[in-house]
Amino acid sequence: MLNLKSILKDIPLPIRLFLGKALLLFIIWKVIYSGFMYDSQYLDHPLTTHVAEASASLLNNIGMSGFTSKREKTTIVFEGAGTISHLSAIYHDDYKTLNIANACNGLEIFVLYIGFIICMPSTFWRKTKYIVLGILILDAINILRCVGLIYLIEYFEVYFDFAHHYLFKAMVYTTTLIIWGYFARKIHLKNETVQIG
Repeated sequence: MLNLKSILKDIPLPIRLFLGKALLLFIIWKVIYSGFMYDSQYLDHPLTTHVAEASASLLNNIGMSGFTSKREKTTIVFEGAGTISHLSAIYHDDYKTLNIANACNGLEIFVLYIGFIICMPSTFWRKTKYIVLGILILDAINILRCVGLIYLIEYFEVYFDFAHHYLFKAMVYTTTLIIWGYFARKIHLKNETVQIG
């Protein structure tokens, strides 16, 4: 226990404050989301529907016609208990090509991104600007991810699993890190500006 206290004491105060705020925000989010908002018609459903509709629309506008989206219910069996979950499906000429579950709507990456911005020291307006622009960019990346997955299903299905589990996730997280990097270029610590890079 003494070793842990010694290690914590060696961590600079601004970093301890950042980690403490991040942990607190994470706990608050998980309690609120798990307790009151999971599979919510006010948060998850509209966001999942938006991703599906935007993906289908983009596919139709880039020359791959016949795509539509539809909100559906499905029963997911978890540890022997049936639960109803909602998802959006994208159809190509009445044939289902892709399911977009609430877990894939981008909400978790939005919360992670916003949490980092909130915990970093900066002005309110700078944080607001980066939150809004970042969410728009990450939403666009998530829509492009879905379009890319559908393209692979249609033409190169052998690459679908790799792209779904690794390539497109890496793309989303890399984008998030790049935006964070731009935000963290000027960090205000103890009334001094520290420039990174």
